[in-house]
Amino acid sequence: MRDLAAGVGYLGKGQRWVAQHGRWWGFGLIPALIALVLYAAVLTVFAFWTDDIAAWATPFADDWGSPWQGLLRGIFVALLFGGGLLLAVLTFTAVTLLIGDPFYESLSEKVEQSEGDCPEGPDRSLWAEIWIALKDSVYVLLRAAGFGLLFFLLGFVPVIGQTVIPALGFCVSGFFLTVELTSVAMQRRGIPVRERLRLLRGRKLLAVGFGTPLVLLFLIPFIAVVLMPGAVAGATLLVRDLVAEPDPAPGEAAAEPA
Repeated sequence: MRDLAAGVGYLGKGQRWVAQHGRWWGFGLIPALIALVLYAAVLTVFAFWTDDIAAWATPFADDWGSPWQGLLRGIFVALLFGGGLLLAVLTFTAVTLLIGDPFYESLSEKVEQSEGDCPEGPDRSLWAEIWIALKDSVYVLLRAAGFGLLFFLLGFVPVIGQTVIPALGFCVSGFFLTVELTSVAMQRRGIPVRERLRLLRGRKLLAVGFGTPLVLLFLIPFIAVVLMPGAVAGATLLVRDLVAEPDPAPGEAAAEPA
């Protein structure tokens, strides 16, 4: 449970950092605002189509009487839109990080410098960085989508599907959101996406403690925009401790001068 509390703590530290560096908070809002406009338009269109999608996906219920047809399709619409919102939370972060790659790279570097040192990133062009970030995000989102599909199907299980499964879904979404947010600082250290997943799987509660509150908060309109700069700052602080260099072994330490 200590890791769970530590994850929440990093989220708070990140928000405090941007609150103390207001210029960087405003700097980090720009890509999040752009992404918000895009997602608001997409989700609005999606909401209008959910009833039609439910009817298309459940043709076997066309002849069902009341209230069973409405109940089935109502559950389907709720699960569909709920799944769409969770997917939007995950992809919002990925898209925002892609749009704001130079913004968040600069913000993350500033956080590291304020903590004492900042690792030198690989010598790559901006377009190479964006291409790598895009491939990594697709890799992560495909894995998250697999869990999302499983939870969507389990959502039809009575009782468990309306209680346990949503809670598990938020926790898994929080884990993958942490994977996305830590990508900026991880890429600077040259850590590939599979190794990032391995590192965070080794500290699942840390990742869940950091990402799950964000998933819940990101469901509130406009909150994602406000919290995004602090989320990147907090993820950077988390990475610094997660991949901290171990102390050298006694035999590897430099010899003291005579």
